[in-house]
Amino acid sequence: MAGVSQSAVSRAFSPTASISARTRQKVLAAAASLGYRPNRIPAIMLSGRSYMVGVVIGGLQNPFYATALEQLATALRENGLQVMLMHVEDAVTLDSALDQLVSYRIDAVVTSLAIGSDTVVRALSQLGIPVVCFNSSRVGPWISTVNSNNHGAGLTAARLLAHNGIRYPVWLAGPVRNAASRARGEGFRQGLHDAGSPPAALSVLQGDDTYDSGYDAIARLKKRGVRPDGIFASNDMMACGAIDALRECMGLHCPRDVIILGYDNIPQAAWRSYDLTSFSQHTEHMVARTMELLDEALATQDTPLSRTYVVDAQLIERGSTGCAP
Repeated sequence: MAGVSQSAVSRAFSPTASISARTRQKVLAAAASLGYRPNRIPAIMLSGRSYMVGVVIGGLQNPFYATALEQLATALRENGLQVMLMHVEDAVTLDSALDQLVSYRIDAVVTSLAIGSDTVVRALSQLGIPVVCFNSSRVGPWISTVNSNNHGAGLTAARLLAHNGIRYPVWLAGPVRNAASRARGEGFRQGLHDAGSPPAALSVLQGDDTYDSGYDAIARLKKRGVRPDGIFASNDMMACGAIDALRECMGLHCPRDVIILGYDNIPQAAWRSYDLTSFSQHTEHMVARTMELLDEALATQDTPLSRTYVVDAQLIERGSTGCAP
């Protein structure tokens, strides 16, 4: 109908192909009248490239991941890549996604989940496709990671508490297998030690990165007879739960009785009822580094790229640590 060759039709549907504007318009007009849509499967089989990136997600109850997913999907689309979304129940590790990953011919994997074991590192490396993780402590052949400066943020949190004269600090940790939470806790402990705080003064609470676990952790603290005056939570969701529990279970208010910091700088952190001091991971910078890694890895398909980027977290001070909004 368009009066052109099959190769011209193929080029017309490729945004980067060389073809005159007049020919492209003829092909697209004919396609529209026929209701034609190109089938990409033959091209995938011939080239071995699908231009699809598997995006593995979990833990979407945390708004941070929804924000990161939106920015990542936009960046991938702008770079001519399609998103294949894979959801796994485990919000901490990538392990449970392996069976899904090997079933599809995808060009790369991007995930906000951390790699949980060396066994999974080896299994992912054997796939021979680029994998980019957020906040993973493990890398290997074909596997790269873009990390927030979790340890450095922990140091900063401890210094802020020390500056405010906190005597009974609390570390509200995320899941044990969460590498980012562990790094934040290690930095926090080091910062308290550097400030001269005795180790016995620190109370450690265990949560699972949810609002309810933050609330319940404070309820357990009350049963232990501990009255905190400063809390660093591994993420904002737990910090918000802790703020409500401090008020409802212990009659304590921020920042009059206790100061509190979170992590992620989710939209709820700026709500007036929380006014939560937090750390921004700068998802826009993490996504930009991810795209740089993908560009490099896909340009050198036969080379097992492995890189680690660290993006500094920014302290956003609000009323929960006594700063004016």
